[in-house]
Amino acid sequence: MSSTHPHFRASDGERDRAIDELRDRAVEGRISHDTFVGRVDQALRARNQHELDELVADLPRRQTFRQRLTDAVASMSDFTSKLQSAWRKPRLPRLALPDDNRLRYVVGRGSACDLVLSDLTVSRVHAELRREGDGQWMLVDLGSLNGTRLNGWRLVGPARVKSGDEISFGDCGFLLTHGQPT
Repeated sequence: MSSTHPHFRASDGERDRAIDELRDRAVEGRISHDTFVGRVDQALRARNQHELDELVADLPRRQTFRQRLTDAVASMSDFTSKLQSAWRKPRLPRLALPDDNRLRYVVGRGSACDLVLSDLTVSRVHAELRREGDGQWMLVDLGSLNGTRLNGWRLVGPARVKSGDEISFGDCGFLLTHGQPT
């Protein structure tokens, strides 16, 4: 807002600044041509600085250099994260969801488990894969110390899993597939 008193007549320089702001927003596509023409007319007829300020008050402000830099860094960070995930995903060993009629598979370090993982971050009885009545698979953590994760999120209750999901038991990660592992 200008430092002049709002009831004094607006100067030609103040009118030009308001019109320049309107022109810039029209060029950016932020206001329509009709809105631009109407507001320029109002700027030329404005009696004081307050009326000029009202013409541009609702316009989106230009991003500052700091905002643009912050947005660029955030975009690069998001890209880097997605790239790392994509790079890691094909390298995960495949864990095929069984096609047989069994309803429950226990995962853990214990010898009685259906899938035995010898990693020390895996509990003796870590988690289970359970087939529901509709044929869908659920993953359930069985109170493990280091947790069970689905697509990076630690399980706090049963979760539905499908082919393509990343699951991990402690530090042991897998990519779920259907049928025989590739």
